[in-house]
Amino acid sequence: MTSRGRAVLATLTTLIIVTASLVGMGTVHAKIVLPAGAVIETDEGTVLAAIAAFEKAEQAVKAHDLETVMALYSPQYNYHGLKKDDIRKVWKDLFDEYKEIASTHLFSKITKVGSGSNVVLEITCTGHLWAVSKTSGLYVPIDSWHEEVHYLVFEDGGWRIRGNVGESPRVLPFGTAPHPLF
Repeated sequence: MTSRGRAVLATLTTLIIVTASLVGMGTVHAKIVLPAGAVIETDEGTVLAAIAAFEKAEQAVKAHDLETVMALYSPQYNYHGLKKDDIRKVWKDLFDEYKEIASTHLFSKITKVGSGSNVVLEITCTGHLWAVSKTSGLYVPIDSWHEEVHYLVFEDGGWRIRGNVGESPRVLPFGTAPHPLF
């Protein structure tokens, strides 16, 4: 078998395993993963606090608790022109249309930049968001991202997603899409 054939076979095997595991799932479970090889450029307490913020948001998503989900977002949230009120509407619509919403976050890098009140936590993340459609009963992919950087600030005693640092581009490069949720 050629190397191309082996690569295709490996890809198909992976897809079959993933599909089989999804079909066999009774409920969808959220996962936040910090692998052993992740680059950590901050203290352990900061890492644990950031992960706890995402875990709290995941539990709120599972419970369709809009107010607790929105607490993860900074009042100054701005991601490619989307503000916190825009994200509230997106989450509300998701809760109306889907059940068993869950996501996976693979944090490959966590870096603390700046100091004092200007500190920003940059979390490089790959993952996806999926749910069960209330209409069809099928698992539906809602969003996926690769090496997206979540920018968090410390406000009101916890880490909050602020969006992107600096100015947002007026137009996104071809082939990219904003990932506004988390």
